Order: sequence, then structure tokens, then C-alpha cells
Amino acid sequence: MEFNVKEKVKDYYGSIAKEVMEKKGGSCGCNSSCCGDVSNTSMIYDLEYLADLPEAALTASLGCANPLVLAELKEGETVLDLGSGGGIDVLMASKYVGEKGKVYGLDMTDEMLRLANSNKEKMGVENVEFFKGYIEEIPLPDDSIDIIISNCVINLVEDKEKALKEVARVLRPGGRIAIADIVQLKDVSAEIKTMAESWVGCIAGTLKVDEYEKVLKKVGFKDIKIEPIHVYTKALIEDIIASKHFKQDIDINWDSLDSAFAGANIKAIK
Repeated sequence: MEFNVKEKVKDYYGSIAKEVMEKKGGSCGCNSSCCGDVSNTSMIYDLEYLADLPEAALTASLGCANPLVLAELKEGETVLDLGSGGGIDVLMASKYVGEKGKVYGLDMTDEMLRLANSNKEKMGVENVEFFKGYIEEIPLPDDSIDIIISNCVINLVEDKEKALKEVARVLRPGGRIAIADIVQLKDVSAEIKTMAESWVGCIAGTLKVDEYEKVLKKVGFKDIKIEPIHVYTKALIEDIIASKHFKQDIDINWDSLDSAFAGANIKAIK
């Protein structure tokens, strides 16, 4: 590719965290379910669990669904959130697992980690830890996590197999994943696959459902369930890409993108 996906994603989401911390409005400017803003956070999450979260955590919420519903967390479990951002899923998960549990948040962006730790301090939670790293190289020991959650992040990783292999490595035997992600439902042009805008918009890095399932099986998962729940219309995808405010001279066949992608719930067991 002609651009560094990881750096493009890091720069974009780092800028969002900066805006939130500087209180310049603080949303990602995206009105889609791909990278939500504070206006739709209450539609994704149970209001009961949003009640005492810092406003900055809500403002920096960039997910596409509520992975905690999929996770069915239990008291005392150890949880890892991949691409934890401002910390909203980690902080809510800390309530489910209780004082005997532990929730880790992994993020590659310094600005998001500062924001997440600030939110953690405001909440006064002690069973939460945020740390820097990449999903392809998770800095945790083998067989150390009960459940891994992620919210619209795996699609942003270039090497899905390497990332999911790491996910399997750190999970304990019988451990599970509960991931909200974007999947591809039909073929799209090669141009879309190389657009920086579509990478940070959660589109170009997606896998088809059968490809996703194949990778999960290959790295050691079973009982795999991938359920597309929100199909993206042409208008919605136009909004996603336009909201990034990037300029790129490319002729897009928007009709070909209609219903080509969907938000999906993904569950599997190691």
C-alpha cells in the first residue's frame, strides 16, 4: 500500500483524543455506527452503566456496538479490551467483573491512553489497567485472560491472522471472544481497499464472513458465530468517508458499496 495503515489510524484516533482532552467539541464527527459519537452512545449502551462514567469517556466512544452484551461477563473474570480508546468499554466491564475481577485496556495511541487513564482516575476504579501495545503483539502472558472484547477495531488491523493468533495465545483454554466488528458482504473494488479514508472509516480492512470464520478456525477457535446485524447503506458509507475530512482524488462507484458492509457480532471459544 502507498500509505502506512497503522500510522494513519494512530494519527486519526490520536487527534480525536486530543480534541476531547482539549474540550474542543470532542466527537469524531461521524454520524454512523462505525465510529460513534456522544450522540449515539446512549443508544449503544445500557444507560444504567453510563450513569457515572466521565463525560470524556462517552465523548470519545468510537465503537459500533456494545460488546459487553455479547460478553456476558461474570464476577471475578479477567477481561482484555483490544483498542480500548478512551476506556468506555473497560470502565463499564469493571462493574460487571467486580473487585475480584480485572479489566485490561490495550491501545496503540498515546493520546487515547492518557485520556483513558484520566477517565479511570475520575471514576476511582482499582480493577482496571491501561497499557500501550499492538494487537499483533499483545504484551501479556499465555493463557492469562478469560475473555477478550473489542469494538470496531479488528477491521483496522492489516494482518488479521497474526492479530487473532495473538488473541488466542493470551486466552485461557475455554476462554472466549466477544467482538463487535465490521464485515464485508460482497466484493468491492481494489481502489476502495487502498483508500486511507476507508481504512480509518472501518471499511477497507474488513473480511468477508467466511474469511473471518476461516481465520478464527485456523488460529484455534471453535463454536464460531458471526452475525451481521446492521447493513451499511450507500448513504451511510458516504457519510463515514466524508466525515473524515480527507482529500483524495479517486472516482468511487458509490452504488457498488451499497449493502457491501455490515456491523457484526462475533463470538468464539478457544
